[in-house]
Amino acid sequence: MFFGAVALGAASLALLSGCAVDDQVSSTVMEQATQPLTCMSKPECDAWWARAQVWVTNHSAYKLQTVTDSIIQTAGPSSGKRALAYQITKTPTNEGTATIGFAAHCDNPLGCEPNPWQAGADFKQFIRNGPGLRKATPQAAQAVTAPPAAPAPGGVQVSPLDQPVPLNLENQPGQSVTPLTPQ
Repeated sequence: MFFGAVALGAASLALLSGCAVDDQVSSTVMEQATQPLTCMSKPECDAWWARAQVWVTNHSAYKLQTVTDSIIQTAGPSSGKRALAYQITKTPTNEGTATIGFAAHCDNPLGCEPNPWQAGADFKQFIRNGPGLRKATPQAAQAVTAPPAAPAPGGVQVSPLDQPVPLNLENQPGQSVTPLTPQ
């Protein structure tokens, strides 16, 4: 009986250790995820904000809940789910620049999928470099060949998996054409 309990304890420890190893983040990913994301002009800020909405739409398991000139937020997280909920913020400065903030979290004690640090690094790379430098996926290939999706009627949210990545990031649904003024 004692040896059975010891074996069970050792197996549990090994399982938990495996989870801890999977959740470790490389110093490179950590550095990328924590680097400030600051756009330097209104055109760059507008392009980056449009990219932020595209990235969240294509990477979130949850529907977009709020999209304004200063926040992009998904629903969630749902209790016990490992899927990430996102909140992206844009804070303009008086100099015409803006800082784009990234937050991701889930509600599962075993961790999130994907890892929030990796998601942050991927997000920032996409925002800085645009869609041209990401890995080819079946969805990306579909976005190039499929005609653009029509806007959903009556504000109904379309699943990110059913939506191709827009090739033109200007004037996407949910964007405001109101110029930003510092608060």
